[in-house]
Parts: sequence; C-alpha cells; structure tokens
Amino acid sequence: MATHALLKALKANKPAFGVRLTSPGFFHARTVAQSSPELSWVMIDCEHGLTSLNSSLAESVAAIHAACSRPDDSPSALVRIPATGISTSTNWQIKYALDAGARGVIVPMVSTVEQARAIASDSRFPLRGRRGFGSSYAHGNWGVSASEYLACANESITVMVQAETRESLDQIEGIAKVDGIDGIFIGPYDLSISLGYPLPSPDPHPEVEKVIQHIRQTVQKAGKKCAIYCINGSQAAKRAAEGFDMINVMSDARALSSAIFEHLAVAAGTRV
Repeated sequence: MATHALLKALKANKPAFGVRLTSPGFFHARTVAQSSPELSWVMIDCEHGLTSLNSSLAESVAAIHAACSRPDDSPSALVRIPATGISTSTNWQIKYALDAGARGVIVPMVSTVEQARAIASDSRFPLRGRRGFGSSYAHGNWGVSASEYLACANESITVMVQAETRESLDQIEGIAKVDGIDGIFIGPYDLSISLGYPLPSPDPHPEVEKVIQHIRQTVQKAGKKCAIYCINGSQAAKRAAEGFDMINVMSDARALSSAIFEHLAVAAGTRV
C-alpha cells in the first residue's frame, strides 16, 4: 500500500498538524510545504481560498509533493473542494482533485448520511465506489505505476467530511460510520453561526464547545478520526491535548501577516 505523511501520522495515533493554503502558486505551495518538519499535511482551500480548482490546483498539489526528495516524505496535499455536501457538483470536483494526485479530499457542509455515502463512493474505485480511472498524472505524483495506484488508492487516500451545520449534528453518528469516510473535520466558524452563536474569538462559545467535544467523542467512538480548524499554535496545542487526531494550526495568510507584524514591531522598537 502506498503511504503518505498524514496517513503515517494517523496510523501512529499521533496528532497530525496541518496548514490551510489560501493562495495559489507553485513556489508559494512548496515554501509552505518545506516550512516545518512538524507539518503532516497542507489543505489546499478551493472553497474559501483563492486557488482555482481548474487551473492552479494541480500545480499546488505537485509543488507540495515535490517539497522533499521522496513523495511520501513531503506533507500530504489535501484538497477542500468548493462544492458543499448538498451540491450535485461534488463528483467531478473530487475526481479532479484526486486525479491531480491529492492524497485526500475534504468536503464542506455535509449534513446527512446519504451525502456522506455519495462522497465516499465518488472517492473510491470499484468495487468500493464509482470513481473512474484514467488520470495520466495521479500515479506519478504518488511515485508508483498506474496499476499500483489503482491497487492501493482506495486504502491510501484520506476522505474527510465537514460537520458544520445544525442538521449534521442529528446524523453525526451515522455519518461517522459510513464506510469510506475516514473522519469528520469540524469547522468551528460555520458551526457557530449555524447554531446561532457568534464567531469564535478566538475560542468558540462555551455552548458550541460542548457540541465540538460531543462530535469528537462520537466520531472517535465510531473508530474514525476527528479533525478541527485552529488559528494559532497555542490553540492547536490545546486541541491536541484534548485528543483531536488532525489539527489545522493556521493559514498561510495569517502566518505571513503575523510574522511581518511581529518583525516590524521589533524593528521599530514597539515590541521587544
């Protein structure tokens, strides 16, 4: 079976830390991927980021996996597709991301078991699913032959769905148990506003936090992985201590702006 950094971290039951990539570009993606040995995955955000699914996505996937000399030593490129769980467009978008060589996909706003089943099927080759075979590039990105990729992809890709709607809470146990769904990714911001609470600032409202912990416990009880979005290292460390399996530490845009702010403050003498 082919492997990759995220899959190795999850199998070792270690917190898998990642970064959200919001800007396109080969060199930008490679720079992020080379930023830290603690980085297990990079989420190319085609939902709220500025990376186009149709043009610059494949370039970003290739850049991340070229960050190290061996593809399985580089952070795993995951793609958050723009189509939500309720959309009829998820099929081709999942296919496009995986055919570009992504190690997995994240699908936002999945609220029902039926939606999760469709996503799982779109992400797996027969007989487990309905994904079509024919990419000229996916296997090369993984460093294997086409036949080897076909044999290992079903077990090696990571498929996450996001729980961030009020409706998803009623079916979270069933969603977590869907064969082919590897885990649930919690979106604290959309989850908060869906439940009628303000945005996290930076932590969620206490009532939303109760929901978040309920989701984590339910998902892990089902034998699946639970992921969550954070905005800084201290928040991510707290989530790791709570037992989350997969943690987004911050975004590239936040890292860039905060680093510039900090260093300019030191240079100007307004911060030591």
